[in-house]
Amino acid sequence: MNQLKMCRHGKMLYNEHDIYIGRSLQLYGEYSEGECEAFRQLVRPGWTVLELGANIGAHTVCIAKLVGPQGRVMAFEPQRIVFQTLCANIALNDLQNVDCLHQAVGKKSGTVIMPRMDYNKEFNFAGISVGMTSEGEVVSLTSVDELELKACHFIKMDIEGMEEEAIHGACETIRRFRPFLYLENDRKDKSDSLIRTINDLGYRMYWHVPPLFNPSNFAGNSENVFGRTISRNMLCIHRSINQAVDCPEVSLPAVLSSI
Repeated sequence: MNQLKMCRHGKMLYNEHDIYIGRSLQLYGEYSEGECEAFRQLVRPGWTVLELGANIGAHTVCIAKLVGPQGRVMAFEPQRIVFQTLCANIALNDLQNVDCLHQAVGKKSGTVIMPRMDYNKEFNFAGISVGMTSEGEVVSLTSVDELELKACHFIKMDIEGMEEEAIHGACETIRRFRPFLYLENDRKDKSDSLIRTINDLGYRMYWHVPPLFNPSNFAGNSENVFGRTISRNMLCIHRSINQAVDCPEVSLPAVLSSI
């Protein structure tokens, strides 16, 4: 199921049955490069970056090269088989500044259950939610605050609806370091609550919705197999930071807009 290819940011091992990340790397030699472009504009050498939901490291490799040898990336991935591929990609690219952790991240420490998947069948393996089943593999759960970090400059989250729980478990870290936040926000039933939580922490929020297909992709492949599929993310910047952003600002939910 695993294939190895030279891609835009380095050598990448990927599952050929993964319908988004794997397929994108296979056809285009990159995955959601619009996100990496945003990281290039924000992330600086020497920074400490947390990536919650790193999957196979398609973005981890890019971020690790941006922070450089003096920086640090902590990449969390709860799916055991996917985590193994993440470790492989970090090793293949000689990235000594990355810590890979086989853990889920939430509000507090404990355990969660990850469903057992057949990784030899086509599926979106980046779309698996923690706790979506009562049977499966037991995985350690931690919170960002429990890491007791000495520095934190940037937090990226793509954890399938658990973003708000992870934010609640990172409040002290966020208040202390005021890191840039880059969060997936694509679930209508959870979007407003997530926006309120980020607002209460003193952040401005901007929509960043890059398409999966990049016409200028690394492979030079002009065929768009993803159509209009986008990633729906928020870039969050603390109000004390003067940072220009060329993205539409997130409108606060009505209950807040009236205050």
